[in-house]
Amino acid sequence: MNPRRQVTFVLAIVPLILGAAAIASVDDAQSFALQAAEPYVREGFQVREDYWGGDLAAGEKKAVRQQLFKGNEYWFWMGTEVRHARISVHIYDKEGKIIEQPDSWQKGPFAAAHVIPTSTDSYFIIVSIEESPEERTHWALVYGFR
Repeated sequence: MNPRRQVTFVLAIVPLILGAAAIASVDDAQSFALQAAEPYVREGFQVREDYWGGDLAAGEKKAVRQQLFKGNEYWFWMGTEVRHARISVHIYDKEGKIIEQPDSWQKGPFAAAHVIPTSTDSYFIIVSIEESPEERTHWALVYGFR
């Protein structure tokens, strides 16, 4: 191959590879969130296909609004592909009161919040990157109910 063609080829392919790597990171974060959900699926929780994801810097938070129904039990599972990151997820009602159950947890690149709503309403799920070795950390949030 002609050297000029090689340079053109490399310049054309590098952005595609970098773009695929960025997309894969969110996909990887979703895989980690789904991995956190696995034991709960065995307990009868149905995981929804839709999910939220993105990237945040350490210390940043993101609010997700979700309609939850009285009579259902919900788990929200968050994951990241960044091994040494510490993440969190918490659930609040419309008055800003934390309502998650005491069995909610956080373990490195995984976090989960459990809620049994007392009324059908919109609730706020707050995800956060508590600390991370990366400048921006990809995350994904999935949820299930029974």
